Amino acid sequence: MPAELTGLILPIGFLAFIYFLVIRPQQKKEKKVREMRNNLKVGDSIITIGGIYGNIVKIKEDLITIEVGADKTKLSVAKWAIGNITTENE
Repeated sequence: MPAELTGLILPIGFLAFIYFLVIRPQQKKEKKVREMRNNLKVGDSIITIGGIYGNIVKIKEDLITIEVGADKTKLSVAKWAIGNITTENE
């Protein structure tokens, strides 16, 4: 093997290791979150990234209106601020 190729094996191996250990799992996670936010519908129970629980009452492009609390207060939040969809048994 030429000396130039021998010197490149370690950096290329390191980059492959970083890609499969860090970058690829992060991309999969981001794709899953993006799909969840694009599939939101009126009536879904959600939690925002700030910890606010509510039910979706209206969806616009990047703005979602949710009802929170017993008095059904309406809040408008950005779509990117939705952290998770909850189920009835949570």
